[in-house]
Amino acid sequence: MKTITVGSENPAKIAAVKAGFEAMFPYEQFEIHGVSVASGVPDQPMNDADTLLGATNRAERAMEALPADYSVGLEGGNEEINGKMAASAWIVVISRTGVVGKGKAGVFFLPQEVVTLIQSGIELGHAMDQVFDSENSKHSSGATGLLTNGVLERMEYYKQAVILALIPHKNTKLAF
Repeated sequence: MKTITVGSENPAKIAAVKAGFEAMFPYEQFEIHGVSVASGVPDQPMNDADTLLGATNRAERAMEALPADYSVGLEGGNEEINGKMAASAWIVVISRTGVVGKGKAGVFFLPQEVVTLIQSGIELGHAMDQVFDSENSKHSSGATGLLTNGVLERMEYYKQAVILALIPHKNTKLAF
């Protein structure tokens, strides 16, 4: 049984980590624990570098808080691309042996109604809830789920990036 510590208690993030690990290592058993750790970046990162740093910090701090075979940090953030606001997420997976893997979720653009709220200082999840008249969507469907009307829920959106972050852990004989 392998242990995984996720640097978040968000059920959608924990479910994505579980699904990603099970997809990459189908013959392994995993015990997963979420811990609340600080990202060390603003609650709403506004550039790619801060988003990656937040995911890295969460993975490192999760390993410190609850040592495990793997620790995972997930951080969603925004960035301006060609005058429009885009959202994406970084996932960082660190093994007990020091192997680090990184994966980035797909980039999607936000509607102006949400952008205006973010620019006023509101975090993406809260802005989405206001615009879509929902409650606590960041713990369930997320922005992707709301914007795609459930076609791509937050867990599935993060799962792919978790799988990408596991590439160095799956291919241990290669140098990354």
